[in-house]
Amino acid sequence: MSFDPTAVETITVDSYGTLVDPAAVERTLETHVDDEHVQSVSNQWRSRSLMYTMVSNFTDSYQPFYDMNRDALRVALAGHGVDLDSETIEEILASYHDLDPFEDVRSGLAAIADAGYDVFVVSNGNPDMLESMVETADLESVLSGTISADEIRTFKPDSEIYRHAAARTGTPIESIAHVAGPTFDVQGAMHAGMQGVWINRTGGIWDPFADEPNLTIKTFDELAVELGV
Repeated sequence: MSFDPTAVETITVDSYGTLVDPAAVERTLETHVDDEHVQSVSNQWRSRSLMYTMVSNFTDSYQPFYDMNRDALRVALAGHGVDLDSETIEEILASYHDLDPFEDVRSGLAAIADAGYDVFVVSNGNPDMLESMVETADLESVLSGTISADEIRTFKPDSEIYRHAAARTGTPIESIAHVAGPTFDVQGAMHAGMQGVWINRTGGIWDPFADEPNLTIKTFDELAVELGV
């Protein structure tokens, strides 16, 4: 189904890789890991942390995302024979609290918010991660609030987190457009009843088994145009 801007009352957005650029995390990793291993460690860390969140949804083994992210990093490092002490691992993890927004985020979300739309972050990140993200990226003026998976102890793409977001924003779920870079997040939102907007900055490939997103954009400025702002 194509995007219907007239049905949209509220915008929800993902956080890491959607609002803020996690590249700084990899740069921190580079100071402690040999160049030949950095990319592989980074990729395994990311994929394993996502795997942990999804497995936990089915095994009742919830932990806050920050803790799962730490465990995933330890495994990725060990798998490449990299031995770092706990203090260094915490230093790498702390880079998640100091990420810059993508260039289009402030201008695009400001236009959307100025047009009267409430914009909420819906994220797997735990509350202190989201608080520091919003503050560091200077997004307070364009956001109406943040909604964390920690509030209901389940992760995306479980439909419950999107339903929880609808309840928290006071918006019928079919009147929400959810914007995300990760394709599984867009799919989860659509499955729950939201309109799904894929922000594809890198020219990625949509998952062929899934229904097409309602809308594909490269920037939040494009979303503002699609909304008629």
